[in-house]
Amino acid sequence: MTATRYVTPLREGGSLPGIVEADDLGTYVVKFTGAGQGRKALVAEIIAGELARRLGFRMPEQVIVDLDPVIGRHEPDHEVQGLLKASTGWNLGVDFLPGSLGYDPLGWTAEEDWASRVLWFDAFIANVDRSWRNPNMLVWHGDVWLIDHGASLYFHHAWANAAKLITRPYETDDHVLAPSAKLLSEADRELAPKVTEALLREVLALVPDRWLDGEPGFPDAQAVREAYVEHLLARAAAPRAWLPGKVTAVRSPDRDNRPGWLGGAS
Repeated sequence: MTATRYVTPLREGGSLPGIVEADDLGTYVVKFTGAGQGRKALVAEIIAGELARRLGFRMPEQVIVDLDPVIGRHEPDHEVQGLLKASTGWNLGVDFLPGSLGYDPLGWTAEEDWASRVLWFDAFIANVDRSWRNPNMLVWHGDVWLIDHGASLYFHHAWANAAKLITRPYETDDHVLAPSAKLLSEADRELAPKVTEALLREVLALVPDRWLDGEPGFPDAQAVREAYVEHLLARAAAPRAWLPGKVTAVRSPDRDNRPGWLGGAS
């Protein structure tokens, strides 16, 4: 789909995402290819987000948004203007959830089963960004939605060393759901068998070739997809040495430092 109006930047996110309207009449939080994290953050968003959806978690819809930077010509911020110019073409749009609230660990009691499943998933994708300071979850219509997985799958930033990271233990010390994640073994038995080669190929097929082409050490986009599938399959196979054997409870945040309202984005 094509972006028709740039609405406003979202300053809460370090990559400066923006709210954009598209020609399907939808409103999206757009993550830009020209942002500092680059296209690999968008690749991680698609892979992790679509895996989450298929494993039963609530995830906002993700779409490809074609951007003509001319739509931001009236934006007075020069930083935003530069970002839009650097992001001509395909970008990632995440369905905007109007009126959503940032997950507050002090105001929401997480069920042990759900918390354990989320922590297992984060451990599998090596998500380093689900802390109490920045939960990257939204509460919308009484349900919790997972967002912002661009910092996961960090192995793809150094493919030559990716194999060494397959069994690296996942640190739970700062995970927002650690105090409630008491059923990790049960979550592992449920979720690990669902991560099949067919599922991974289905998800990797959603990543545009243009975001994979040109990766050093790979002849083409399909070869990069195969590398992701191989790595994640090895990670899902037993024994899963990365899975925390004992979860350490995080320090509880105080009210003065709790996450605030994100209004549908982070």
